[in-house]
Formats: sequence, structure tokens, C-alpha cells
Amino acid sequence: MGDQVNFVSNWVGVESVPESYVYPPEKRPGNVAVPVENAIPVVDLTDHDRAFLVHKILDASQEFGFFQVINHGVSKTLIEETMRVFEEFHAMSGPEKKRECSKDPNRSCRVYTSSENFVKEKTHCWRDALIFNCHPLDKYVHFWPQNPSNYREVVGAYCIVMRKLVVEILELISEGLGLGKGYFGDEMSENPLLLVNHYPPCPNPSLTLGLSQHCDPSLITILFQQINGLQVLKDGQWIGVHPVDNAFVVNIGFVLQVVSNGKLKAGEHRAVINAKMSRQSITYLVYPKDDATMEPAKCMINEANPSLYHSLQFKDFQRNYLPMAADTKAVIQYISSDHS
Repeated sequence: MGDQVNFVSNWVGVESVPESYVYPPEKRPGNVAVPVENAIPVVDLTDHDRAFLVHKILDASQEFGFFQVINHGVSKTLIEETMRVFEEFHAMSGPEKKRECSKDPNRSCRVYTSSENFVKEKTHCWRDALIFNCHPLDKYVHFWPQNPSNYREVVGAYCIVMRKLVVEILELISEGLGLGKGYFGDEMSENPLLLVNHYPPCPNPSLTLGLSQHCDPSLITILFQQINGLQVLKDGQWIGVHPVDNAFVVNIGFVLQVVSNGKLKAGEHRAVINAKMSRQSITYLVYPKDDATMEPAKCMINEANPSLYHSLQFKDFQRNYLPMAADTKAVIQYISSDHS
């Protein structure tokens, strides 16, 4: 497959799932119509009872590793415009997409299919992905696509309001954990990425996945989805996360699991696809700076709660995470062992 036809979005007339996309039987989603329950708690960020708000977020983060937020201050119009821009981008030809994402020799903006490990991976995911650095805006915006023509303007506006939302959510979590104001500022959240996953219709969605089962290597992740597809693993069962109108889904990543010394658990999840329509999600991944230290906060450790994780530089964690992303037990073993 050459570059032109590499992207799943650009395939034409595919009537069956190619062998390299068929997951082993035990990893397949099978009947993708898992129960869609409103099981993931929905939090109203305009709730005036701050103590209740903090409590609800912490409870959901402990039980599911996930919660949804409404009344978050990001306008519905801006979200819809941003979704439209990304749909237009993914509808472009393969060479156009590659060209639009090759402006930075340091690869701060890139587009790929399945994963960035395409050549080495055993089974491919049914998705195309666009990923780029987005903060601070003036450092990266000139490397972003210029086609669609309103891309930089719309996506830039989206990234600015998302940054505000991230700060607000992190303050609530920090308060709930007793970490004090601004704990997650600066180096712990200064390197966010925007990831746009595009999942075209699939002839047999029961054989493959849009994204394999995994936990994110982030501090937190904030996702917008319009169509069902996100599933969360809880007590060995998959729960469908039903899109609530204009809500964002927030999940805990491995970095926050470590900082909270295991009090909050990274939420394990996957993405399923469907046969009739394409699905797209916008994911704001909150990452620390590369040289930030990832370790349990001092106030989370005492005689009754010894440290569960060793200190790691974030860049070392991320490098080692990538080859074992689909094996959560292996990742937890890695962050729990001493690398000094």
C-alpha cells in the first residue's frame, strides 16, 4: 500500500476487512452493541456547591477513571465548527494530508494511519489520526495545516478554550486530592497534544477495533465524541459511553495514577466502529513536559500508604509505554519497578 492509499479514510469500495486488520478472537469486540448505560457520571461544572463538585469528580475518577462534564464554557458552535474542519481534513487525499502535516522538521504535527508503529504492529486499527502540539499556540500554529482554509483560526480558538477548561478541571482534582492550588500547573500540564481520530465505516466492525484496549499515558484526557464508540472497562465488563449533548468525556491517565499514588486509576478503554457511518473524536491529551518528574505527590504517601511507584522522567515513561500500550498490566509493572 503506497502513501496515497494508506489512509483508511481514502479507501474506496472495501467489502471485507483486510487480514492485517482482523484482531485475534479474544481481542475482537464481537457484538459491538454493548449496553449503553449512562453509567459514567455527568458533572455540571456550574454547580455552586464546590465541595460536592470535587467529591463527585473524585468518586467517578476512583470508580471508573472517567467522568463527563457539562456546562463547561466551550460553545457548541465552536465545537461543531472544529469537528467540521477536521472532517474536511480527513476527507482530503492521502498526499494532501501528508503535505499539510510536513511543515515542521521536528514533527510537531503529523498524520498517520492505525498507529505511529504501523510497520511493527501485529494488527492494525481501523482509524486515521492527526496529532499536533497546541500549547503555547504561537510556538506551533504556523506548523499546522493551512487547508482547510479556516483550520488555524477555528482550531486555534478551540485550543485556547480547552486550555482554560483543563486548568479548571485540574484545580478541582488537585483540591480533591489535597494537593493545593496550582499543583498541576507549569511542567505537569504544559505539553498538551490534540489528537483527532477518524474512524471510517467498516464492512465488519465485529472483527476489528478503532483503538485497542489501553489506558492513556497522560495526566488527564478530555474527549469530544458525537457518535457512540467509546467503551470503558469496568469490573471486566465493557460499558458504552453514551454521548451526552455538548458534553466532554474526561479520563484519568497513568501520570495522574502515579501522582495520586494509585488513589485515582487510569481508565481502561477502547474504540469500536460501525458499518454505516464514520465516527470522529477530538482528544485533548494533557502531558507533562518531557523532563518533568513523574512520581507520587509527597502528601499522598504515609506509613499506611507507602509509595507504589518509582520516580521516572516523563519522556522515559512515554518511550517505554508505547511498545506495551495495549498491555496495561505490563505498563503498571513498569511504573511500579525501580529504574535507578
